[in-house]
Amino acid sequence: MIQQRINKIWAEALDLNDIGENDDFFALGGHSLIMARIQGAIKDEFGTEIPMDELFRHSTVAGISTYLESRVSAA
Repeated sequence: MIQQRINKIWAEALDLNDIGENDDFFALGGHSLIMARIQGAIKDEFGTEIPMDELFRHSTVAGISTYLESRVSAA
């Protein structure tokens, strides 16, 4: 499932064990450098790049997962 894989990427990048699907990236201590690492990890994991502005716009695991699912199903 995409959401579980995104959650794992976020947990590793933020060095956290418990991230809820609706927890905000910035409220969890995220910043642009961590987001760049997440962007690279998503590209490695899924073979598609999410533009940085979309990562900032969808700042939850659920939001990024939904965005990514729409990109994958459109391809």
